[in-house]
Amino acid sequence: MHPLHHPLFIQYIIHFNFHEDYFECHEVGEEYWKSVAPKDKMHPLAGWIQMAVGMYHWRRSNFPGALRSFIRAKDKLSNAGAWTDGFDSAALSAQLAEAIEGVTARRDFTATKLPIISEELVQAVNRYMADNPSETLEPYFLMHKHRLRDRSSIINLREQKKRRKL
Repeated sequence: MHPLHHPLFIQYIIHFNFHEDYFECHEVGEEYWKSVAPKDKMHPLAGWIQMAVGMYHWRRSNFPGALRSFIRAKDKLSNAGAWTDGFDSAALSAQLAEAIEGVTARRDFTATKLPIISEELVQAVNRYMADNPSETLEPYFLMHKHRLRDRSSIINLREQKKRRKL
């Protein structure tokens, strides 16, 4: 299977292009990255994750965070080989350049779609969406998802780590 046809990357595309749920892109992208190249911060999957993180920050008007994320994403996604197959590389590079320019100028957030050119990848996305229907979230929730989600498991893990240190 081509690495970009993995179900987690297909979910990434769906969250990015159809739901504009960049937080969820980060979540599924990180899960995939950890299974493929754990701790390799230069891996192209880290670039895809950083692109979504940049979009999330830009939507929240966190311009410095968005800028850092977009610059890192652009570095990792240029000449990424198989990890950008099926995408219009020139359009992807232009999107990242426009995003960098937009956050540098502190322009209002502008959503974009990943420029898929592979018909096979488009079909894989469509099949996944047909088999796994999902709802679009409210804009407020999309914008503040990291604060509004259930964090009890994260808090419990932190508490356990603190207790072990004592």
